[in-house]
Amino acid sequence: MRTLTSLMAAAAALALSACGHNVEQRAATGAVAGAVVAGPIGAVVGAGAGVVVSKTNDRR
Repeated sequence: MRTLTSLMAAAAALALSACGHNVEQRAATGAVAGAVVAGPIGAVVGAGAGVVVSKTNDRR
């Protein structure tokens, strides 16, 4: 049950990292979601995911 909950929280964090209109907003949203899921390390990973999503979307 804990594994399923952790996977769902991680999926939600990745989905939230795409929210925002620019790099800063996406990184901030990803950091907050990551911090909720996995603490400080999750914040760093979430911010990184937000930046990657932003850079990928900007190329289109």
